[in-house]
Amino acid sequence: MQIGIDSFAAAYDDSSLAVSPSDRLRNLVEQIEHADQVGLDVFGIGEHHRREYLDSAPAVILGAAAARTQRIRLTSAVTVLSAADPVRVFQNFATLDLLSQGRAEMIVGRGSFIEAFPLFGLRLEDYDSLFAEKLDLLLKIREDEHVHWSGKHRAALTGQGVYPRPVQDPLPIWLGVGGTPNSFARAGALGLPLMVAIIGGEPRRFRPLVDLYRETGRRAGHPPDRLKVGVHALGYVAATTREAADAYFPGYARAVASVAQERGWPPATRAGFDAQRGPHGALLIGNDDEVAEKIIRHSEALGGISRITFQMNAASLPHAQLMQAIEVLGTRVAPAVRQEMVDAR
Repeated sequence: MQIGIDSFAAAYDDSSLAVSPSDRLRNLVEQIEHADQVGLDVFGIGEHHRREYLDSAPAVILGAAAARTQRIRLTSAVTVLSAADPVRVFQNFATLDLLSQGRAEMIVGRGSFIEAFPLFGLRLEDYDSLFAEKLDLLLKIREDEHVHWSGKHRAALTGQGVYPRPVQDPLPIWLGVGGTPNSFARAGALGLPLMVAIIGGEPRRFRPLVDLYRETGRRAGHPPDRLKVGVHALGYVAATTREAADAYFPGYARAVASVAQERGWPPATRAGFDAQRGPHGALLIGNDDEVAEKIIRHSEALGGISRITFQMNAASLPHAQLMQAIEVLGTRVAPAVRQEMVDAR
C-alpha cells in the first residue's frame, strides 16, 4: 500500500494567516522534500480559488518540488477539470513528468467548491457535462499525440499535436470522487484508478460504491490490477493520541466553520470529533500504532486499498509540527502498515 500526504496550502486561523504566502509555499516544498526523504510514496497538492488557499496552480508547486526530490510521486489532489482546459492540464503534468523523470500523476475531479466556474467564465448549470466532456478529451490526449475531437464546451481539435509527451506512457490519471454512484461507475467503466475522499462518517459505508466501481470495471473488461482504490482522509499523528487530538481539533473546527454555513453543515464539536477518531470513524488521528491499525481497518472495510493519503494541514498546524508528523508517518506508520500487508498475504 502506498502512503502519502495531501496539502491544500491552507491557512484558517490568525497565526497561520500571519505567515507570509511566500514562506508558506517555501515551507510546503520543504514538507514535500522531507516526505521524500523519510520514504513516503506520494504527495498531492489540491486546487482551490479562495483566500484561505495557495494551491490555485498545483503543477507549479509540484514542479518546484520535483527539483528537490528523488523518489516520491507527485500528484494533484484534485485538478478541477470541469473548469480547466484539458490540453493545458495535460501539458502541465507532462512537463512535470519530464522534470521529475517519470513521477507525475494527476487526480481529476469536479471539485467541492464552485468559485472556479464564474472565475473562468463557466456556467454552473453545465457542471456535469463540462466534466464528462473534458475527461473524454483528456483521455484522448493521453492516448494520442495528434487529437481529433469535438465537443460542446471547447473548440474542436482536428489533428493538432499536444506537446510535450510525458516519460510515463500512459501518464497516470486517477478519478477523484465523493459519494455519487455515477462517479464510481464512470471510473470503473473507464478503467481509471479511484481516489475516494472520506472525510467523515464510517469508511465502510463506501463499500457498496467501491464494489460498484470494481464490478463495473470487470464488466467493461478491465483487469483487476487497473482498478486501484485510494482513500484521501483527514489525519495527523503525534507521540500520543491525546497530543494528536488536542493539536488537530482547534484548526479542524475552524476549517469546518469556514465552509459550514454555505454547505449547511453543523459546527464541529469535540464530542463529534472524538467519535470520528474511534475505531470505525474516518479520522486518522492518534499515535503511530493506532493510526497504522486504523489504516488496515479502512483497507479491510473497503475490500483492499492501494493508497491512502493524509490531509494534515486542514488543522493549520505550524510547519515544525507538520514536519515532525511527516517523519513519524514515513519512519513508523508506513513501515508498520507495509509489514502488516506482507504478513497478511
